[in-house]
Amino acid sequence: MVTGTANNRTSQSGATPSGPSQRERDIGVGPNELLVLISAIMALMALGIDLMLPAFDDIRAAYDLGEGSNRTGQVITVFFLGLAAAQLFYGPLADRFGRKPVLYAGIVVSTLGAVGSALAPSFELLLASRFLWGVGAAGARVVSTAIIRDRFVGSTMAKAMSQVMAVFILVPVVAPSIGAGLIAVLPWRSVFWFCVVWSGVIGLWGLRLNETLDPAHVRPLSVRSSIAGYRQVARTPITFGYTMATVFIQGAMTSYLAVSELIIGEIFDRRAAFPFIFGVVALGFGVAALVNGRLVERRGIDRMVTTGFLINLPFGAVLVAVSVAGDGVPSIWVFIPLLAAMLSTFMLLMPNLNTAAMTPVGKIAGSASAFTGALRVAGGAALASVATRWVTDSVTPFAVAMLVFCAAAAATVAIVRARAADRPPS
Repeated sequence: MVTGTANNRTSQSGATPSGPSQRERDIGVGPNELLVLISAIMALMALGIDLMLPAFDDIRAAYDLGEGSNRTGQVITVFFLGLAAAQLFYGPLADRFGRKPVLYAGIVVSTLGAVGSALAPSFELLLASRFLWGVGAAGARVVSTAIIRDRFVGSTMAKAMSQVMAVFILVPVVAPSIGAGLIAVLPWRSVFWFCVVWSGVIGLWGLRLNETLDPAHVRPLSVRSSIAGYRQVARTPITFGYTMATVFIQGAMTSYLAVSELIIGEIFDRRAAFPFIFGVVALGFGVAALVNGRLVERRGIDRMVTTGFLINLPFGAVLVAVSVAGDGVPSIWVFIPLLAAMLSTFMLLMPNLNTAAMTPVGKIAGSASAFTGALRVAGGAALASVATRWVTDSVTPFAVAMLVFCAAAAATVAIVRARAADRPPS
């Protein structure tokens, strides 16, 4: 696991990596436990998405949405919209009052959203509860990234992010199976109650963690200060540019989450196999995250991002070709492996682009995490809402959207690098 020594070499993105400061001994947990705890906190968000995917058929039946309706995808997209909107409020709070108060506020709100989802008598109230759930999950998401930025910098942070992602990705591997198991023996709404219990576990575990915000970085809480912080983030070219690249990648990822059950269960008619297939695809994410964590300190952030796109785009092009050749319903044994390979490359892209974006704005890590996270999630949800609308009985629109989003991300990174190269050294 990451220990964060100060001798790590400088990454190619221009950041000067360093390990945790001397305050590491004051945070209450060791570096290994810290990363596992951060992964568990982020799992609050993952469980809020993946655990209920096997319940989509029950949701359709319970709310009379119609067999095979793609409206169940709204259960995912409204969660992401809540996640995006609330981050802008949590960021300044985390920079003023610290990470732990914001973490517990997020846990309380997400718990209320999960309870509301479990009790919702109509689909509209379910969506409202899911939005509230996303609002709560935003606090955990902001705090997770801010704590990592508090402790790590540069390629060391990229390695830490990859290790967190590797553990975090285990949730999608097992969550659909857990959800299917719960539904097999309990009412389908038990998937929501499971998330309530998980929130309680994280709340108790988080008591071991001391505050990680450096007192020297505490910012005043005011509208003017918040706007100034966000303006600083938006005007930092590398931060804003790389964040925009992650918006497109998030759009591809959210699209997959929103329609994976429809694609596997309806288009390919493999409903019973959905938890297994979804888990195997997610396992590829975990492997890629571990590979990135092992290589990024040696190869540097920029080279890992380049490698990710060099693998990602050809797979995307082949995915489109296979989909078109198969008249929208190609062989599942060809389509899913290609999709899994393409999706796995996101773990060579997201942790590194996020690290590069956060590096110049460490003194306002809470606000930076909130702004970049909100932009990423909201943009990704908006893109996904457009892309998934066309997915009904063919995977071709989905494959085309995936390729377009990833190509746009690659183009954005190329533009950021070109402008950075043209900028005279200060």
